[in-house]
Amino acid sequence: MTFSHDIAIIGAGPVGGALACALAAQGKTVLLVDRAALPPMEHPDFDGRAYAIAAGCKRLLDTAGLWEALPFAPCPIEKIDVTDGKVGRPASPLQLHFNAGDVGEGAFGWIIEARSLRIAINQRLHEAPGVTLRAPAAAQVSRDAHGVRVTVGEEVFMAGLVVAADGRGSQLRGQAGIAVTRLNYGQSAVVCAIAHEKPHEGVALEHFLPGGPFAQLPMTGTQAHPHLSAIVFTDRHETVKRLAAMDDARFLPEVRKRLGTHLGEVALVGRRWTYPLSAMYAARYYDTRLALIGDAAHGVHPIAGQGLNLGLLDAVALVELLAGAADCGTPELLAAYQAARRPANMLMLAATDALDRLFSTNNPLLRLARDAGLAAVERMPRLKRRFVLTAMGR
Repeated sequence: MTFSHDIAIIGAGPVGGALACALAAQGKTVLLVDRAALPPMEHPDFDGRAYAIAAGCKRLLDTAGLWEALPFAPCPIEKIDVTDGKVGRPASPLQLHFNAGDVGEGAFGWIIEARSLRIAINQRLHEAPGVTLRAPAAAQVSRDAHGVRVTVGEEVFMAGLVVAADGRGSQLRGQAGIAVTRLNYGQSAVVCAIAHEKPHEGVALEHFLPGGPFAQLPMTGTQAHPHLSAIVFTDRHETVKRLAAMDDARFLPEVRKRLGTHLGEVALVGRRWTYPLSAMYAARYYDTRLALIGDAAHGVHPIAGQGLNLGLLDAVALVELLAGAADCGTPELLAAYQAARRPANMLMLAATDALDRLFSTNNPLLRLARDAGLAAVERMPRLKRRFVLTAMGR
């Protein structure tokens, strides 16, 4: 069979879009279809949302030509402080500190504005000669052992492989009959950005609280706001619903109670977002000429900021496996993809699930045990190094 494209990708979000750009840079021909029009995804105004990109994922963005196309400079994460406490009280003195220099790296990763990555992806998708883009459009996909047929309106495309990058509610996954297991945390996340008086010095904070973790992520400042950070904190649905209903004047003290005073005076920048939290995992990552990637295959608690990174590492694995493939959809190649990614993703899901259950509690015995655990790991350089390298996607 003669394929009009090597690979079809359904879903042009950050993972699907980055994969399309990387494959095109490799010389593959790619059909990319998304139900949404791409320009509205860019959100040209600063809106407070950001991604934590691990160092191990940067090479994909480099390969795809996305890193150089980012319109707003990423901010390196040079240190990470892990603390434990209660809302409105000082953090426990038993803490854990990570320094990128301890593993010979300049940064653990980077904080990138969500709009910055979207703008870069859109630009590259329109420039890449090997990409056929259809958005907004709906795709009808049929597969057999010989190939993939993708119908978009009155157009028909043939491909050797279709990649499901269509999110947690993936239609392609459902059509393939791949089972999904879901975990409900009873929590929601609040996402926003703050301007602060003192510089963050490239330090990220993960502060564990009884209702859920609170993260402060360093961002690149602007002329109007030289010192900026993204804020992500989780709490019970009821608490987040109450916070979402507050005006800025009442909401800001809630941020201060969780953040502490190390950044001085703070002010909200942009809007606030809330998201219900859950985790999920697919029973398998492939079917006949179909590969699941990103949120179509897995979703984890944001406690370690690894959700997007896992999807980008899926893309890294696919790009490497497809590099020398004459046929992109063989069972052997797809089995190798699953073997490369599912165990690592399941390990991260188990780790983030365990961390949330251990730290999102006010049980005094558990609080004592986890504080002692933080202090113990702080004194174990080899274990700290292993944690660091895993978080960096190494």
